[in-house]
Amino acid sequence: MIDRIFASALSVALVLPGAASAQQIESSYTDLDLNTMCTVVESDDFGTMWACEGLKGFPVMVTEGDLRMFVSYGLHSTTEKAAEQTLGPFNRLGEKIEWRVSNAEGHWKPFATILRFFTQREDSEKAGQVLVVTKVATGATCHIAYVDALANPDANELARKAADEKAKDFDCDKDEPEYVGKFEAWER
Repeated sequence: MIDRIFASALSVALVLPGAASAQQIESSYTDLDLNTMCTVVESDDFGTMWACEGLKGFPVMVTEGDLRMFVSYGLHSTTEKAAEQTLGPFNRLGEKIEWRVSNAEGHWKPFATILRFFTQREDSEKAGQVLVVTKVATGATCHIAYVDALANPDANELARKAADEKAKDFDCDKDEPEYVGKFEAWER
């Protein structure tokens, strides 16, 4: 009997370190204030480009053109697909970036972001709100999902789920961003 208890305890002790090293996904947050936290890289009559610091110094590039915002991430952010992606309506950015980070490679590394865009609505003075989920990977940074934050009471959870489930396998060259949940922000 004591041998069985000892064997059971030993097997549990051997399994626990493996369980502790299983992949975990968490959120981390950084502020995004173009006026105080970012540096203007270039500006002309057609728009402005800012360089900002994200999670642990991770580069964030923000561009404004034609009253629309473009946000890309990483050392090669200006050449990533995300640098050319925005929403159809005129828009502006929220002030927080949610970073989805994973320890799958043995250290915490961002694999996606969630950023709130405020959109102009044609039929209303009230701004729309869309959570833009972006895959973050060198050579493969792009929008993967859009969640209408006003039409979905669980919008943040929907955006996290989209990031966690779609980012790894999303092909920026072939796949189109998905509209997740109810979507009333604009006609698609």
